[in-house]
Amino acid sequence: LYVWGGYVSIEDNEVYLPNDEIWTYDIDSGLWRMHLMEGELPASMSGSCGACINGKLYIFGGYDDKGYSNRLYFVNLRTRDGTYIWEKITNFEGQPPTPRDKLSCWVYKDRLIYFGGYGCRRHSELQDCFDVHDASWEEQIFWGWHNDVHIFDTKSQTWFQPEIKGGVPPQPRAAHTCAVLGNKGYIFGGRVLQTRMNDLHYLNLDTWTWSGRITINGESPKHRSWHTLTPIADDKLFLCGGLSADNIPLSDGWIHNVTTNCWKQLTHLPKTRPGHCNDLLIFQTQPYSLLRSCLDCIGKNSIMLESQISLLPPKLLQQVLKKITFWAAANHREEQRVQKEETENKYQWISSN
Repeated sequence: LYVWGGYVSIEDNEVYLPNDEIWTYDIDSGLWRMHLMEGELPASMSGSCGACINGKLYIFGGYDDKGYSNRLYFVNLRTRDGTYIWEKITNFEGQPPTPRDKLSCWVYKDRLIYFGGYGCRRHSELQDCFDVHDASWEEQIFWGWHNDVHIFDTKSQTWFQPEIKGGVPPQPRAAHTCAVLGNKGYIFGGRVLQTRMNDLHYLNLDTWTWSGRITINGESPKHRSWHTLTPIADDKLFLCGGLSADNIPLSDGWIHNVTTNCWKQLTHLPKTRPGHCNDLLIFQTQPYSLLRSCLDCIGKNSIMLESQISLLPPKLLQQVLKKITFWAAANHREEQRVQKEETENKYQWISSN
């Protein structure tokens, strides 16, 4: 996993995180590492849209103290020496989207396909795809929400807009989320004005036709923004968290079956510490493989199996050592958590007596 950018709230102030850091998480060992980045660094921003194609992380748009951005950067993640170098894409063809943040992206056939977002346009750029929120009449600048589609072809370094052939597009929005299943790009929720939505749509990424609002059978998730939507099977999407219509952070989880058009809420997710935090949550949506189960068993019982582990073949030994590290770190964090709770309970008992 790779983490870059964003912001945190400190005493009601938005503080942008460093733009020269990228954090990597090794799923097998459970260890985080911070790497300093070089090259043409993007500005520290919030609401940027990141997506990966062929080992490269692309960052588009965002917002900082200077306003909205429509710049596009990339960094090669497949580095052998641990050096991560940003490059700003300037030698492109075509017209990029207008400056915006809180948009989202589908990755399909070596293309970045962007939808929506909140940003600004000049009077000459106003179109039906833009829902005006505010304006500066003297400067002829308008702010609002988008529902347009823009494509960046990473092979030809070209921006263009596809010709939408039919269907009813989603209304303009920001802080929604996108996911791809097959040749369909799905959109769920998001915000316009003070309204948050819980509608589901898809765009056929081959024929460029919109589905219109998908009719759901049964219960649906609450209206929300800033959530995630992730493919977990050929016909299923996993929805997690977000910000409710009442500005309350959510930590619920839902699975949508695109064949039956049904949402199913998960009942065993953690209910605490939503919002800004540095937790990493791993959701298991299907049984582990036999190899994974065996590696976990060895990792958990490494002390008992110490004399036998060194006899494993080299390739398997490397996997086992990572799992030993993972479970050692997990046990250490659990011990720290228990110790912290015991200390807090002790202070509470002292203060109440």
